[in-house]
Amino acid sequence: MSDEQSTLYAKLLGETASISWKELQPFFARGALLRVAGDFDLIEAAQSVALDDREKVAAWLAKGYIGKLEADEAQDWLNRDPDLWAVVVAPWVLVQERAAQRSVPHIDAVDQG
Repeated sequence: MSDEQSTLYAKLLGETASISWKELQPFFARGALLRVAGDFDLIEAAQSVALDDREKVAAWLAKGYIGKLEADEAQDWLNRDPDLWAVVVAPWVLVQERAAQRSVPHIDAVDQG
């Protein structure tokens, strides 16, 4: 990771926060939410979106690691009100459901493409 990427990663990490589904609903209504799989590094996903790394993001979209939040998932979150973690990479809000006692593995080269 370059110094620039490390700095961006740290910046995004510092801007990541817990958020409620109620607060995210307007972004969902505008189609501006990207769901990040629970076992995926939210910050690395946000960094790739911020850097406009189209190849990497397209591969992750194809594998389902990130994607638009579907209506059934939104309904589930409304019903359960889970702990969510989010970061803004305009025009997107990347969101991930936080699981208790879950560690997020670093994405290795195998998962990147």
